[in-house]
Amino acid sequence: MTTVASNLQNVKDRIVRVAQSIGRQPNEITLLAASKTNPADALREAWVAGQTIFGENYLQEALAKMPALADLPIEWHFIGPIQSNKTRRIAENFAWVHSVDRAKVADRLSKDRSESLPPLQVCLQVNVSGEDSKSGVEPEELAALAAHVVNLPHRRLRGLMAVPELTTATALQRSQFHLLRELYEQLKRDGYELDTLSMGMSEDMDIALAEGATMVRVGTAIFGPRRYLIPEEIAALAAR
Repeated sequence: MTTVASNLQNVKDRIVRVAQSIGRQPNEITLLAASKTNPADALREAWVAGQTIFGENYLQEALAKMPALADLPIEWHFIGPIQSNKTRRIAENFAWVHSVDRAKVADRLSKDRSESLPPLQVCLQVNVSGEDSKSGVEPEELAALAAHVVNLPHRRLRGLMAVPELTTATALQRSQFHLLRELYEQLKRDGYELDTLSMGMSEDMDIALAEGATMVRVGTAIFGPRRYLIPEEIAALAAR
């Protein structure tokens, strides 16, 4: 068994243990392999070991990997910040987008999604930590954004996503995950048909699951410490 395969199994086992300890069913939880900075060969190893859903943060890097993995029916999720001038390529190449945080981006993704493709699956990113450095709609502006997005064509609003503050203060992390869960439940009470709460990564996955995460985005625990691709490697992937 390769290191990636072994790590992947450890993460799956961890999800099962945590779910059982809090009275949840493991099959309620989707594992997304956050594969940024990892080469296509590492993603292929994870695929062989049973992982089919991968999330990328950087469009250029993702587009370089995709041709090298075109023989695999990967479900690609875009989980990074979105620049308005990148929406067309994102809408064309990804099944899900987790990081919609403003109406302009939502409008462009909807317009750029081809009618020949299935509807784009969308999560709204919320800034639950209040940090200026973090992307995401402010909690008090979420309802207006959701009302806007739900009426756009060529997309389906699935839920919410957040990246909490990087801290060792467990109580603070939990409070931010709890806030996202409360916002999610309020939208459902308001009539939105949501099913996805995308939160939790390698370090804080257990807390996120305890607060109701339905999808966790795990990178380091599967692939190991990040290794950033150099420009020559990205160019080589793009040339394949």
